[in-house]
Amino acid sequence: MVDFGVDQAAGLRKMSSTPPVKVVAITGGKGGVGKSTVAINLGTTLSLAGRRVMLLDADLGLANVDVLLGLRAEFNLEHVIEGRCELKDVIVTANSGLRVVPASSGSFSMATLARTGQVGLIHAFSELFQPLDYLLIDTAAGLSESVMTFSEAAHRVVVVVCDEPASLTDAYGLVKVLSRRQPDTKIEVVTNMTESATHGQALYEKLARVGEKFLGVTPRYLGNIPGDERLRRAVQQQMSVVEAFPGAASTRAFKDLARAADRWKPADKVRGGVEFFVERLVGIGPRNTHGTLQ
Repeated sequence: MVDFGVDQAAGLRKMSSTPPVKVVAITGGKGGVGKSTVAINLGTTLSLAGRRVMLLDADLGLANVDVLLGLRAEFNLEHVIEGRCELKDVIVTANSGLRVVPASSGSFSMATLARTGQVGLIHAFSELFQPLDYLLIDTAAGLSESVMTFSEAAHRVVVVVCDEPASLTDAYGLVKVLSRRQPDTKIEVVTNMTESATHGQALYEKLARVGEKFLGVTPRYLGNIPGDERLRRAVQQQMSVVEAFPGAASTRAFKDLARAADRWKPADKVRGGVEFFVERLVGIGPRNTHGTLQ
């Protein structure tokens, strides 16, 4: 159990059975920036701290979250689309308590799934009766319709960037498209695989300056994940770094991200577009009152 210095059990006892869900898309524009690693470790950190978290692998044709966590999944989202099982049958649970919804890998039909199919999956989540605090969505790379659909269905989008020109360019393109298609989307930036916190801050500021100058949009800075050999070793072991190496620098950084995410307020209204957990996003039932991570 990750210790954040608070009585997590006391917080859990106060939870409503139907809290508003924080729906967060984690994306990056360019492939290889570490968005899946960020999604897995953020989700694991929150789960170990007592939060109820589900991670949807929305890279529908090249999914890898279950593999990265060493999970064996009998079914995946392709089986749901084909009508062979229901969404609840797909969910697998990691040792941390993180619930994972795996997609398929090497499936052209899923990679090219039409928007109607994507929207159908989103509506299927609204019918899940599992109580959740967070739904994290690990999107595909790029600017495909799939990435846009899942990002627009969330209320907060985390853009992962690293210090490569293509990463910054693609992240800017993603912010540009999202801000034009869904102007009220809250966009956060995580800098990844950096030399230091100062390096990460400078990298964020590059993106923020360009966004402000040309788009009038300044995404917020969520935090920095340093380059860490132990993070790479955890990937090889098919584990989250927060479980494999609790003292690692990247583990400390993911705890910081989890604390920041826990301060986010759930959505208090429906925007009118395609959204996950539509009824629960407006807070039907008592509000979630569990304590903030310390």
